Amino acid sequence: MTLNAATVASELEAANQVGDPEADELVAELIEKREVDGVNALFRTIGTLKPGQDLSTLPERLAEFLRGATAPPPDWSEADVRAAESFFGRHHGEVSMLQGTVGLIGTYLSPTGAFTLRSTGRLGGVEGPGRRLSQSSRLFIDMGDKDALRDGTLAANVTKVRLVHASVRQLHKKSGEWDYAKWGEPVSQKYTTGAACVFSTQIVQAMRNLGVDVSRSDADGFMCAWHYVGHYLGTPEKWLLPKDADEVERLWNQERDKEWKKTEDGVFMTAQAVDFYKKFFPPGFHDAFVAMIRVALTDTYADMAGLAKNLLDEAGKPLAAGHKIASGLGGGLFGGAAEKTIGVNPYKETLGVASKAFNEVEKYALTHDQDDQPQMHQELDDNR
Repeated sequence: MTLNAATVASELEAANQVGDPEADELVAELIEKREVDGVNALFRTIGTLKPGQDLSTLPERLAEFLRGATAPPPDWSEADVRAAESFFGRHHGEVSMLQGTVGLIGTYLSPTGAFTLRSTGRLGGVEGPGRRLSQSSRLFIDMGDKDALRDGTLAANVTKVRLVHASVRQLHKKSGEWDYAKWGEPVSQKYTTGAACVFSTQIVQAMRNLGVDVSRSDADGFMCAWHYVGHYLGTPEKWLLPKDADEVERLWNQERDKEWKKTEDGVFMTAQAVDFYKKFFPPGFHDAFVAMIRVALTDTYADMAGLAKNLLDEAGKPLAAGHKIASGLGGGLFGGAAEKTIGVNPYKETLGVASKAFNEVEKYALTHDQDDQPQMHQELDDNR
């Protein structure tokens, strides 16, 4: 039985007290018994995981865990795979880009989530936010790759994230600074489920806000993909998102305003993320990109994230509602006087340019697989 709108409030309260006991025990043992040399050595080990690899080269405890983590969700079917593939066949580029921008910013609007990410990562370090942002974006791009749901690639990549979450919980546990009574478990099942909502139904809403048509069947397919991802993140079946897009949207709309707030951590991380992505865009594109994110999120949540308003944002809204206005990368808002007629999507070109830029973000992620730069602090100290 998965979550539904009638049970989600009480279930999320319970989920906030639960981490991932199996993964947590594994990570604690690997570090405490020095089978790996600290959190960052574990991260580099996790980074080598791939489907079909020789597990005998890994610490035995890790190999044992991986052997038991390969089964698909209990209710997984070929129809689910086809539904997810249909969605990505139509929307892969734009949805991975929106997950890596609108979606990540959405996770920063959870006060506990923003604190957890900032306090354990090196977003404020010398190298800035590139490592974490590009690696997160890589997962979103990987979701829609050909056969990713069939050949074990996505399952392996998500399992890496599961072990990263367990590592974060260990850092907080060792620090003695986490307020369990106030905040529940670090990276709790509630946070994981909430993030799945942000990266699924919140993204479908963002697409619609931008004038992108998403059919009901395709939206269901996207929920199937996140049902699958949630399973490999170690989420118990009772807290997995349903495969029904309408039901996920209902429960998320019901809970979102209880969870999202403006915080200094969230504003800080949003600013760093937006600045990082700027380097991948052509000159003069940044304002259009920020305007697109604001419209995708809506003013209420964009303001919470600290995203600045600009003339492009305000000018695009009437056209999105079906009115004439100057727009387009070739003119109007971007330097000319081209008037677009009723029915033209003012964000189509912005989506296209931003989606292509994400190929560069993926390259950035791929070139940072084998270096020895720390991805997280060995201890809980972010020097902010």
